[in-house]
Amino acid sequence: MTFSDLNLNTPLLNALSDIGYEHPTTIQQKVFSVAMSGKDICGIAQTGTGKTFAYLLPCLRQWKFAKEKHPQILVVVPTRELVTQVVEAVKKLTTYMNVSVAGVYGGVNINTQKIAVENGMDVLVATPGRLIDLVFAGAIKTKNIKKVVIDEMDELLNLGFRTQLKNILELLPDKRQNLLFSATITEDVEQILDVYFNDPVRIEAAPTGTPLNNIIQQGYHVPNFYTKINLLTYLLDADESMSKVLVFVDSKKLADDVFDELNKSFENRFGVIHSNKEQNHRFNTVNKFKDGSYRFIIATDIVARGLDIEAVTHVVNFDLPDVPENYIHRIGRTGRADKKGIAISFVTEKDEKFLTKIEALMNYAVPFTDLPEDLFISDELTEDEKPKKPVVKEVQLKEKKKEDVGPAFHTKSAKNSKVNKKVSRKDQMMKKYGKPITRGQKK
Repeated sequence: MTFSDLNLNTPLLNALSDIGYEHPTTIQQKVFSVAMSGKDICGIAQTGTGKTFAYLLPCLRQWKFAKEKHPQILVVVPTRELVTQVVEAVKKLTTYMNVSVAGVYGGVNINTQKIAVENGMDVLVATPGRLIDLVFAGAIKTKNIKKVVIDEMDELLNLGFRTQLKNILELLPDKRQNLLFSATITEDVEQILDVYFNDPVRIEAAPTGTPLNNIIQQGYHVPNFYTKINLLTYLLDADESMSKVLVFVDSKKLADDVFDELNKSFENRFGVIHSNKEQNHRFNTVNKFKDGSYRFIIATDIVARGLDIEAVTHVVNFDLPDVPENYIHRIGRTGRADKKGIAISFVTEKDEKFLTKIEALMNYAVPFTDLPEDLFISDELTEDEKPKKPVVKEVQLKEKKKEDVGPAFHTKSAKNSKVNKKVSRKDQMMKKYGKPITRGQKK
């Protein structure tokens, strides 16, 4: 099947032809006809399956010109990088259409974005927090929204956007089409579907946890952090085919630590991105990676969903994620658009439990390769890797000196030594007034 077989108009077909797309992916084929019918959709699709075009094509095909400047199509995504990616996709598809698009996200000046959105747009792409801020500020009106897309729903919930998502859905017109896409369908996702969607049609591109067929997976058993550094350096030096590599780590601190170690050998040839880095730094790093200035970048999972970079040759899992689905998202950054990709994992003893869950999810055993014979195996350990001695708190009992031991009773205080004594009224009056008080003579 080609895109010409779908009910696309000439402007969209010409735009697809310009960017070299001829054949729709499985998720694009399945979603298009259902979306065109106006039904709500719950799409189960992983990274690398083409789901961005899967929801944009039918939405743009049904878009109609309106005089009002308020958006007709709303796309909600979890990260700033994904906002930029979707905005670029809309621009590519609307080359021959008079459609305006805007993207808003946190971490930048909200006043600049207010000015941008007040000029009007047809398609709005936003992260939940900034969208709510702009709606409550009166910069964005939701009354004209006809289609709402929630992309990476499971990640939105993982990042704590549940309340914002509910607020957004309650602000939208009742008459609208909802399209939700998620790599996994959890109980939380089911609750959103039950409350806010109208009998959604479920569309699955591939069973959850199924990696793309054109990704070759391999693993190395390594003892510690510094041996991982040595192995990554060795592979990059020895294999010229590793020309565009994504290195995934599990935390921001680890990303910075790996950067510091590799900077000794690859200075100015790679970058690092995580949520603590400023937005401009993150964009510049990704752009340098795209244009080839950087051979590889180090990234955390929080930005993994928002990276849409063509021709990534290798993905390296410097350590394994504790959530097995994140492994699928990581390796899905390579092997895209029918190209071959390689995913390499460094597995320490503490990573074995994560590997077991990942292999169970994929129903596939990752093949392992022996470490190179001339690789230097380090015996140096980081503070986190050093065995921790059990801390036993010593409790010292203070012996009482014999002379400190007093009697088992105490003398009562003056306050508590009072004895109850009945006092007549005559005596009370005498004490109070200094003279006897009588009731007067009897008449």
